[in-house]
Amino acid sequence: MYCTYPYAWGYIGVALSITMSILGAVWGIYITGASILGASIKSPRVKTKNLVSVVFCEAVAIYGVIMSIIMSEKISIYGSGNDVYSDPQIYKQVLHSSLALLWTGIGVGLSNIICGVCVGISGSSCVLADA
Repeated sequence: MYCTYPYAWGYIGVALSITMSILGAVWGIYITGASILGASIKSPRVKTKNLVSVVFCEAVAIYGVIMSIIMSEKISIYGSGNDVYSDPQIYKQVLHSSLALLWTGIGVGLSNIICGVCVGISGSSCVLADA
């Protein structure tokens, strides 16, 4: 009758939140780091002065870690875990809560990917303008 363990959706949301946030931070650090390396050939003072944008990209990853910790604390197993299948009303409630965590994780992850890329682009343009 029931095909999926309902808590799995919540755990997938937590995993997507942290994974996509780290990918956004990595992408932003890549964009900024490439510009810092390229611009430091012309003017070496740029290296230490513009590392702030790399720190801001790391803050995106830290935000994803914090959100995934908060989201994982919201998951509480009903009964022994398999008791959720005994009552259809409880199954629906657990499924809706888990799907809410899934979409929260997707929202956090996508916003952190966009934020990491935007911070990387703005940091890259600051480096190139400074050089």
